[in-house]
Amino acid sequence: MKYWLTLCLLPAAYQAQAQKVTTDTIAQAMEEVVVITGQYQPQSLRKSVYDVRVITAAQIQARGAVNIMQVLNTQLGMRLSNDNTLGVTDIQLMGMSGRSIKILLDGVPVMDRNDTRESLSQIDVQTIDRIEIVEGPMSVTYGSDALAGVINIITKNPDAVKYSIQARIQEETAGNEYYPFSYKGLHQQSINGSYKFKIPLSVSAGLSHILFNGFGGDDYGREKAWLPKEQYLGNIRVGYHTPKNDIYYRLDVLDETITKKGALNLDVRRAFDQLYKTNRYLHQLQDQWKLSDRFNLTSFLSYTDYQRRTKSTSHNFETGDEVLTSGAGEQDLAKFNTLFFRTQGVYTINEKFSLQPGMEINRDNASGNRIKGDPVITDYALFASVEYKPSSRINIRPGFRVIKNSIYDAPPVVPAINIKLGISKASDFRLSYAHGYRAPALRELYFDFVDANHTIYGNPDLKAETSRSLNVSWNVFRNRADLKTSFSVNAFYNVFDDLIDYATAPDDNTATLLFNVSKFKTAGMMLQQNLVLRQLQLDWGVSYIGRYNRFKEEDKELPELNWSPEVNANIYYNFVGPSLQLALAYKFTGARKQYQLKNATDISQGVQLAKTEAFHWADVTLTKKLWSLLSIQAGVKNIFNISNINSTIGGDGAHSSSGPVPVSYGRSYFIGLGFSFNKQ
Repeated sequence: MKYWLTLCLLPAAYQAQAQKVTTDTIAQAMEEVVVITGQYQPQSLRKSVYDVRVITAAQIQARGAVNIMQVLNTQLGMRLSNDNTLGVTDIQLMGMSGRSIKILLDGVPVMDRNDTRESLSQIDVQTIDRIEIVEGPMSVTYGSDALAGVINIITKNPDAVKYSIQARIQEETAGNEYYPFSYKGLHQQSINGSYKFKIPLSVSAGLSHILFNGFGGDDYGREKAWLPKEQYLGNIRVGYHTPKNDIYYRLDVLDETITKKGALNLDVRRAFDQLYKTNRYLHQLQDQWKLSDRFNLTSFLSYTDYQRRTKSTSHNFETGDEVLTSGAGEQDLAKFNTLFFRTQGVYTINEKFSLQPGMEINRDNASGNRIKGDPVITDYALFASVEYKPSSRINIRPGFRVIKNSIYDAPPVVPAINIKLGISKASDFRLSYAHGYRAPALRELYFDFVDANHTIYGNPDLKAETSRSLNVSWNVFRNRADLKTSFSVNAFYNVFDDLIDYATAPDDNTATLLFNVSKFKTAGMMLQQNLVLRQLQLDWGVSYIGRYNRFKEEDKELPELNWSPEVNANIYYNFVGPSLQLALAYKFTGARKQYQLKNATDISQGVQLAKTEAFHWADVTLTKKLWSLLSIQAGVKNIFNISNINSTIGGDGAHSSSGPVPVSYGRSYFIGLGFSFNKQ
C-alpha cells in the first residue's frame, strides 16, 4: 500500500445514484438522459435527430478521473496523442485531428493556443454534469472547427438542489513513483458548493488544485520524461431564474504551470530550465428567454482572455543564480483574446413545423513576439434550419449557414440535412449529409512556434478547408422489466479539400510549415451496444476506421484507405449488500498505418508504409459508500502498464518523429475518501 495511499471524494452526481443501487436506478438513468447539443429544445436521446453519445458525471467519477482526457481515452473512435516536450495532449475523432473538433463549455467555444485541444485537460471534472459528443460535421450549427464533430461539456446547474457541498482529495502514483501529498505522484484537492435562495437566485463556486510532479528522470532527478504540471481551476456562477427567463453569468479561471528542467552540464555546472505559464479567464453570460408559448430565444455572450508565457533560465549550481537566456522563443508572452456572441430562436409554427434562425459573431485577436503583427480575424454568420415532422416517426431537418470571414471568401452557403425515421417502436434510422467549411485559425496563419525543440512556421497563404460528409446509423432498442438494451450501427464517409497539415519547409529541412493537402478522406463503421441487466451495466463497441493516404497519387497500386480497428468495453456492477460499485474500462487500439515519403525533402524517392503499433488499455475502480455522506474509492489505471509504443511514422504532425510514442507513464494506483451533502 505504500505507493497508493490516497484520499478521494465522490461528488454529488455519484452519491445520488449510489443511494439506491438497483436495476431500476441504472435503467432509469439510461432512459432519462436528456441532450441539448444541436437540439431545438432539450429532449431524450431517442428523439434526437443526431446521434449523441453521453458521458455522465457518475461515469466520470466512477473511474476516478482527474481530467476529461482520462475518460475519453477508452471511448470508441477517439485517439489521444501526447507531446511530452510541451506537456500537452491532443485528441482525434473519427480519424480527424483535434483542430477539426469543436470544444464547447456550456455551448461556448473554448480557446486553444495552437492546433491541439489541450483545453480538454484544463477543465475541472468536478463541475461536470455530463459530456455530449456529436460525431460528424456540425458546421451549419456551430461553425468553424466543427468538421469532425462537437464535444460539449455541460456543467452542473445549482438550481437542481437547495444547497450542496462536495469535496474531493485524491492521491495517485505516477508509475512506481509516489510520495504523500507532494514531491512525487499526482495529487488532487477540490471543493464545490451551491446555494439556491428563496428569491429566484442561485450561486455556485468551486476550486480545484491538481499537482502532477512528473515522471522519470536522469541521475540528478532534473530531466523528466513527463513534465511536472500544476493547475488551479476555479469557477463561480450566479443565476437568476423565473418561469419565462433563465439568465446566468459564469467565470472559469485557469492557472497552469508546466516545469521543464534541463540536464546538468557538469563541465560548466549549469542547466537550462523553462517554465510554461498559462492563464485563462473565460467569462460567459447566457440567457434563455421564453417570449411566448411558440417562441424561445437563447443568447450567449463570452469573452476569453488567454495568456501563455515562456520563461527560460540558465541555473548556476555553484552560485545558485538564475539568469534569463536570450535564444529564439526562450522569453515570450503570447496573448489571445476571443469575443463570441450567438443568439438563436426556436419558433414552433405548428405541430409539424419548427424554425430555428440564428446569428453568430466570433472575433479573435493575438499579440506576442512569435506572432506576426497584431492580427484580428472576425467571423460573421447567419444560420437557419427547419424541422418538419409529417408524422410522429419522421423528422426532417434541412439547414444552411451563410458566412462572412474578414480574411477569407467563404462559400456563399454551407448546407446540411438530417433525417430521422422511426422504422418501428423499437428501431430508428438516421441519415445526415453536410458540407463543412473552416477558415484557417489565427494561430495557423501568424503564429511562429520557434524554440529549442520546435521550429513551426505559420503560413498566411493557407486556403480554407471544405468538406462533404455522409453519416448513417441504425438503432434498435429493447425495454423489458429485467433487461434494457440498445444497439447501434453507424457508418460515415468524409471527403476534405485543402485540409491543413504539416510538411517539411522546402528551404529548411529542420523546420515545419503548415500547408494545404489537396485531398483527405476518412471512412468507418462502428457497432455499439448498451445493456442493463439487474445490477450490471455494460457498454461495448467495435470500430473500423480508415484514413486516406495523401501520397496515393504517387503509386496507383497503393490502397486508398489505411484501416485501423478498435474495441472497447465499459462495465459497471453494483453489489447491493455492501453498497459497492465496480467499474472496469477497457480499450484495444489497433495499429495505425500510413504511407509517407522515404525522404521528407525529395518526393522522387517514393513512399513507404509506416505504422504505430497497437496496444491495450484498462482501468479498474472500486467505490464503497460509507454512511450517508462519505464514499471511499480505490483503483488501478493502465493495468497493462503501457508506457511507450513503437512507431515508424515520422513527421505525423508538428511535434512528432519516428521512434517510441509516449502513451503513459505506466501503471498507477489511487485510493480515497469523499464527502457530499445535498439538500433538496
